[in-house]
Amino acid sequence: MTSESETTLSVHAESRGQSDNIILPFRLENGDVRGRVVRMGPALEAILSAHDYPDAVATLLGEALTLAAVMAGSFKFDGRYTLQTSGDGPITLMIADFSTNGDMRGYAVYDTAALAAAEDSSSAVVPRLLGNGLLAFTVDQGADMEAYQGVVRLEGATLTDCAHDYLRQSEQLGAAIRLDVGKTDQGWRAGAIMLEQLAGGPQDGRSDEEAEEIWHRAVTLLSSVKVSEILDADLSGGSLLYRLFNEDGVRVFDSSALRAQCRCSRTRLINVLTSFEPAELQDMIIDGEISSTCQFCNATYVFSAAEMASLREKLDTSDNSA
Repeated sequence: MTSESETTLSVHAESRGQSDNIILPFRLENGDVRGRVVRMGPALEAILSAHDYPDAVATLLGEALTLAAVMAGSFKFDGRYTLQTSGDGPITLMIADFSTNGDMRGYAVYDTAALAAAEDSSSAVVPRLLGNGLLAFTVDQGADMEAYQGVVRLEGATLTDCAHDYLRQSEQLGAAIRLDVGKTDQGWRAGAIMLEQLAGGPQDGRSDEEAEEIWHRAVTLLSSVKVSEILDADLSGGSLLYRLFNEDGVRVFDSSALRAQCRCSRTRLINVLTSFEPAELQDMIIDGEISSTCQFCNATYVFSAAEMASLREKLDTSDNSA
């Protein structure tokens, strides 16, 4: 019997409103394979449009954000999953941040001149734009839990290739990811499908050979997905799965929403600023104000010198009374 939280796919698909900015888990019914579909539209557009990134930078950051969302489901945790690249190429730093409540944010640091020079190169995306460096994945469950981090070198042709290397080397996980990012008439869009071999060996009496055959068939079907299908705003994740795996049977579970949401705030920044000594705050004042711009969402917060002095005075009074 199918529960309320899962559905065996038929020809009908989810509504348009459910097809964007979601993570849709699924499982193939003929084998030990599970996976997730990620579709990003307005959420990705909001994150990328906050900065005036060149298309090459926006595309790669979009790939990083989509990878973070689709890979985080491989780990059972409650907190943040962060993908970070650092290298000696034109894009020196890139961070994609995913929270298990669906909040996403990200930003990239790049050298404009080096990026322009790299456009003349015919080499693959990772060596051309990221250069030699590292790809790190961090699971952070808060102050009471020790963070977990896995790191691999940037050695693939694409960021997805590097992610495959990480899953194979660090997690010993059989996985396959199909991902695309593109600029459409509706803005930036991205989509991904990730397959995973279930741990624990073949189930339901299957032999190892049968399990491997099912896995290779699923990966072959996944490789047949077209870019137009991945990025189609009118093609729901469920419909895409049905096109791929209807002969084998595919069961989808409740989707979860994705949204562009930064964690910066005026209150949080005030707490940071008031931790500085008065002389340090004075050095930050320009034209009678202290301003700070969030690297992620590009929001700028402005504080007057008088406001900061008043806050420092209140803190000093509180410390003395204690």
